[in-house]
Amino acid sequence: MISVTDLPALNATLNATSALLLVTGYILIRQGSREAHRKVMLGAFTASVLFLISYLIYHFQVGSVRFQKTGAIRTVYLTVLLTHTVLAALVPFLAIITLRRGLQARFDKHRRIARWTLPIWLYVSVTGVVVYWMLYRM
Repeated sequence: MISVTDLPALNATLNATSALLLVTGYILIRQGSREAHRKVMLGAFTASVLFLISYLIYHFQVGSVRFQKTGAIRTVYLTVLLTHTVLAALVPFLAIITLRRGLQARFDKHRRIARWTLPIWLYVSVTGVVVYWMLYRM
């Protein structure tokens, strides 16, 4: 059984999974594998939704966790956290719009927004792992 103390590691794993699936999805669509791209991107979306559920459960039970280190590393952490948090607020909206347009075969509109969604979503997924590492493993 998973305890609340296991959730940060689970969250980092879900973020890493999402990042790997996003990169895989990008490669697949560049290769013209539309159906494989669709499946992988649905997987990335699922991993991100599971992350969000786990993240909310953790923070409802634990609250916020303060970064304990001081000096330059604290500035680095807070910078990464700030950019991560601001962009993370956009990801659900961008991902849903992008996914919906793709599933509705509105590919021109899908492509236009995916050019913004992919780098933002990927940045948020990767920096989610970085935040976890800095907060819990450093």
